[in-house]
Amino acid sequence: MNSANSYEFTNKEAEGKDTCDGVQPIIPALQQKRRNLILHLDLNNTILVADTATGQGPSAALNSYLSTVTWGRISTTGEWEWISDQASVKPPSQDAINYYTQFGRDGHFSDSKIGQRFKKIFTRHMDLLQWRGDADDLFTQKGEDGKLYHWILPSFFHLLSILHQQGRQFSIILRTFGSDLPRVLKSVHATLAGKHPHFPQLQDLPLSVELTPGKIRCNKRETVLTWSTDRVSTKGKERNVYDYFTAMTGIGGFQDHFDWWARNSFTSLGGKPFWIDPNDSDNLHIIIDDNIRLNEDDADTIVNCRVLLDKGKGKGKEYRRAPTSELYDICLVQTDLLRAIAEKDYFLDCVQTCEENYENYLQNFQLE
Repeated sequence: MNSANSYEFTNKEAEGKDTCDGVQPIIPALQQKRRNLILHLDLNNTILVADTATGQGPSAALNSYLSTVTWGRISTTGEWEWISDQASVKPPSQDAINYYTQFGRDGHFSDSKIGQRFKKIFTRHMDLLQWRGDADDLFTQKGEDGKLYHWILPSFFHLLSILHQQGRQFSIILRTFGSDLPRVLKSVHATLAGKHPHFPQLQDLPLSVELTPGKIRCNKRETVLTWSTDRVSTKGKERNVYDYFTAMTGIGGFQDHFDWWARNSFTSLGGKPFWIDPNDSDNLHIIIDDNIRLNEDDADTIVNCRVLLDKGKGKGKEYRRAPTSELYDICLVQTDLLRAIAEKDYFLDCVQTCEENYENYLQNFQLE
């Protein structure tokens, strides 16, 4: 096999398509500024369908994800009833509740009596995820059924390939609370060395991969990033980590601070810190994570988004915390894992939508 065509992607009418369908752009695409892209990507249920921290293989991980994107409600008799037979990252109605909020994540969801109506969706995407070829420690994982599956989604590698073909300036920052980073970085490094049987053309990409992960640690006073011999803190200036991320090249990864998230009751207050600067016209930061969610109090979302302010507008403040709703599909993207499995252009679509919506966001920001 000598191309990604060996992986059976579907077209954009694939079921589950409802993420990254953002606001229609006011500014035509050809007039958009081609900013440097800094893409922060989650691992589990974003570019991986597995979770070694919880011991989940692809089947359990996909089932667990499905339990977060299927919607129902409690009936007048106190029983659970489904509102839709489709999976979607956004609720189909105002009164919809996703299954996991009511009952918790379920690694056997589609095999359960209550979730069996989604078995076809599960089976179809497991088939798409299956690896065609020999086992490889870097690129495959063995599923609970003994079959071989992709370790890193092909749509991720397609993203790298097309951004390079487009002549885009970009860097990739992998961010996770888990322990998968060393293996993922090793796999990406091997792919860029031409060893991936489905993506041999990626050896031509001039991207470096830093194999040693960094760390991000938080407390009430500061956020501290450490990577190799580098140490960057927000204590002196809030934008220090933003500037560090912006200056990064190639591909690297950071383990975020799970204990801090847990101490903050798994709310955005303790989530992955993420900065944007609307006064920086040359760079665009985008974070894609399956645990980004729209809710009124950000009680169930994983990103702590901070909008950097200039001294004039900020009245002495360096930043303000932004709710997920303000930047959803602008800089914050909730992963649609079904599309990421089924559509090779999924991540590219997310980037394009964010770029279009960001232009509109900046127009409104400048009018404030």
